[in-house]
Amino acid sequence: MNPVATWNVVQDWTEMLSYPFMVNAVRAGSIVAVVAGAVGWVMVLRRESFAGHTLAVVGFPGAAAATWLGLSAGAGYFAACIGAAVVIAALPRATRSRGGEQSAVIGIVQAFALAAGMLFVSLYKGFLSGLTNLLFGTIAGVTDTQVIALLIAAVPCLIVLALLGRPLLWASIDSETSAAHGIPVRLLGTAFLLLLGVAAAGTSQVTGSLLVFALLVAPAAAAHQLTGHPGLGVAVAIGIALVVTWAGMAFAFYSPYPIGFWVSTFAFGCYLLCAGVRRWLDRRQQHVAAAPAGAVVEAAA
Repeated sequence: MNPVATWNVVQDWTEMLSYPFMVNAVRAGSIVAVVAGAVGWVMVLRRESFAGHTLAVVGFPGAAAATWLGLSAGAGYFAACIGAAVVIAALPRATRSRGGEQSAVIGIVQAFALAAGMLFVSLYKGFLSGLTNLLFGTIAGVTDTQVIALLIAAVPCLIVLALLGRPLLWASIDSETSAAHGIPVRLLGTAFLLLLGVAAAGTSQVTGSLLVFALLVAPAAAAHQLTGHPGLGVAVAIGIALVVTWAGMAFAFYSPYPIGFWVSTFAFGCYLLCAGVRRWLDRRQQHVAAAPAGAVVEAAA
């Protein structure tokens, strides 16, 4: 199969969706994009991007071990990411309160995870393309079962995130004040890390373990550049994640390059665009604030 893209976007999209494996890929990518956009927005707000990246990297040895044992790679992703989230959440309070020490511990976990993943790949003795797919993603081979599994994981994840919304937002912005008012900050942090593990595991199955930032961080960071409103910010993050996922899949289908590259490229481009818009709006606001009152009135007239 050597599909050739044209300038007719509708025709190209219709051709792409004529293949059952692409229909499943789009379904899975859409589910992952929604979860990654919502969870990612809170993750960026809580400054836990490094933890999110580590959870995704941990998914690599989980998937490799599952493949070696003859199990589903998706099950390996979820088991490893959720397990790592529990480990990070269980770090002593004193360790978690010192950002440098916490980052060091998470970094050690990340390095060990990559080494363990390479070990399992070596034991499996499979094709090198399997390793590439685990690290950088693929649009081929997504089954109906995987789509259903992603949906089953995504729906409870989004429901729990919505239920935790207000207290989690308060604890993320001002943990000391929220704790003083009886908000269980540590419990909320643990719950969110579990949600982050689910999101990282799902995203890894589309972009690969090393490129999770493409969907988990970039759309959310871009949304934070445009608005500080929680509801609108989450909606913008989900919208950007969906667009870059669909565009990445289309370009991956009509080119020899993996989906992880395209999704990362488009996500990074969206972030740069949103950051440029934010900077332009800030400069415009500064000029308006610095202008004489008469000039502002005259300009408004």
